[in-house]
Amino acid sequence: MNKLYKYFAIGAAMLSLHGVALAQGTKEVNVDGLKLILRHTPKEVISVRLYVKGGTANYAKEKEGVESLAFSIAMNGGTKKLDKVAFNDAAEKIGTSFESSSGLDYGNLSMTCIKPNWNESWNLFADAVMNPAFDSKEFDLEKEKALSGAKQRESDADGSLSSIAMEETFKGRNYAKDPQGSVASLEKLTLADVISHYKNVIGKKRCYLVVVGDVNEVDLVNKIKATLGKMPVGTAPVVEPKLVITKGSEVIVDRDIATNYLMGIMSAPSLSTEKGVQMDLAMQMLYDRFFVELRTKRSLSYAPAAGYMRNAVSSPYSYVYITTTDPKKAIDVMVSIIDSIKKTGFTEKELKDLRQGYLTNYYQKLETSEAQSGALGRSEATGSWKLDESLSDMVNNVKLKDLNNTFNEYTAAIKWSYLGKKDAISKDDFKQTKHDKVLQSPY
Repeated sequence: MNKLYKYFAIGAAMLSLHGVALAQGTKEVNVDGLKLILRHTPKEVISVRLYVKGGTANYAKEKEGVESLAFSIAMNGGTKKLDKVAFNDAAEKIGTSFESSSGLDYGNLSMTCIKPNWNESWNLFADAVMNPAFDSKEFDLEKEKALSGAKQRESDADGSLSSIAMEETFKGRNYAKDPQGSVASLEKLTLADVISHYKNVIGKKRCYLVVVGDVNEVDLVNKIKATLGKMPVGTAPVVEPKLVITKGSEVIVDRDIATNYLMGIMSAPSLSTEKGVQMDLAMQMLYDRFFVELRTKRSLSYAPAAGYMRNAVSSPYSYVYITTTDPKKAIDVMVSIIDSIKKTGFTEKELKDLRQGYLTNYYQKLETSEAQSGALGRSEATGSWKLDESLSDMVNNVKLKDLNNTFNEYTAAIKWSYLGKKDAISKDDFKQTKHDKVLQSPY
């Protein structure tokens, strides 16, 4: 079997497997006011995620990190019935794991178990969500872990650049907040802050449940009614107006490091729209061009990058990135590549080569119940869980002309952030793209 045939065979197999999974059925059910998204599959491993909408909209800048800390303590700090040791012992005996996360627009509390231990696992998960202990000693331990992580991010060049870029691009807005928290914010957080925040966001108007695996629907609904269905109605998060970047800018932060770090942020369409899928594909093709020109041909960087932030919902954005010893030249080449694409467009061959690989990669990552519940949950946060099931059609229906026009539309202004030697660059070196009209592709 030659490599090309093998590549497409793998892709076809993955799409087929996904089709089998979908054939089992994904449905939406309202359980006493709590939205349930259930995908029944033959898998013995069951994944449960309680999503919480809002993310950085749920707290003030000075409280950043409070949601991540609250969720971590809830899933790892024991309950009012079982202290941390007893809870962890019970989970370990049945091979059940608990995790949590908090991001820009949503977070989740999750549980993974095997079907034979479904009843015991659900009881532990529901108890952790509804009755977290929030013990003061566990708060101190989790806070110290969070502080350690924040200090590491602030000392790391990539972490610092990301913070600089987000704070400058989204100044005064929700995305300027770090979901994991800064050293300054975490040091001031109290246990009372964490408890208050948790009570405020765990409500039916802000939460939805995603379950994937071999689960009986009637049994699950009854379990929810007896536990999570009793959570308060609560309030919906306030949705911030979308930021549309229409004017470029630059910020230079001086740091004596071996190499210089550069990031540019641009507005992007929502992933739930046709333009969003087009932009996602376009940024992956831009990544490929960057790799060839900046790394292979010019040796300006070992890690140039470009991408579309799939997890940014309220203010979608794309980015370009490079670490280099010659930032002046790097900026010039990066913008020149974008300008070239804006003038002549991507080619039909680039789109064809990417399309199958894109879908293969996407569905290959959905082999586990955890991955599927994550994809459904992210899609629901973006607009609807049905996006996960329609993505293949959306990608296959992308027309090159439309993709090129979307790329042109959303690369008009770049917010540049630079971290490195100040004398290696000046404000005059930062460039914006030209407003050339994309040529309609003849392909």
